[in-house]
Amino acid sequence: MHINNYITSNVTISKNVVYHNERPVFENSGVELPAFLLSVYQHFELAYSKFHKMDSLSKLGWLATEVLLKDAGIKQYQPQQVGLVLSNANASLDSDQKYMQSVADIPSPALFVYTLPNIMIGEICIRNNFKGEDAFFIFEKFDAAFIEQYVAQLLDTNVLEACICGWVDVLNDDYKSVLFLVEKAEKAGAIPFSAKNLDTIFDNLIIDKI
Repeated sequence: MHINNYITSNVTISKNVVYHNERPVFENSGVELPAFLLSVYQHFELAYSKFHKMDSLSKLGWLATEVLLKDAGIKQYQPQQVGLVLSNANASLDSDQKYMQSVADIPSPALFVYTLPNIMIGEICIRNNFKGEDAFFIFEKFDAAFIEQYVAQLLDTNVLEACICGWVDVLNDDYKSVLFLVEKAEKAGAIPFSAKNLDTIFDNLIIDKI
């Protein structure tokens, strides 16, 4: 555990529910993923024209970041002091499959979308003017120990002052985004940045804050 680093905000989007700091803040059951993502965008009254060009993976990560940073006070940092470290199991496989289906029906590209993990990171950085280190890793499943070690090194060596990290994955009807804002400074409601706490939030369990 790195006691000088803290999870100051976290967001989970899964099974048509949005959780902010482990509390449900929006739900739209009974709709497919594209309609659900649009409803999240509308519910939080967001305005970003490129959102409608993104694929589902990019929309999921972008929306999770918007909720994550709501009232987070992130503007105190210089652009180069904030980074992103994200991961998933499927990269852009979901979008790749949909693209192949479209060109099978029409002999020319039928989809024009912002896709691939690096596009998602790029749009998050453009939206928030982040210029710190970023990375996207492919794992079989969420690897809390690796994320903790990698992000803690960036913070402990003063490469970053804050980092958004976590998991954004979409494949057909299976999707999940769990993002964490990690900072050096402890704030009200913050919890220690540790692999155990990352896993607990990822599994949607109750954090022991004692």
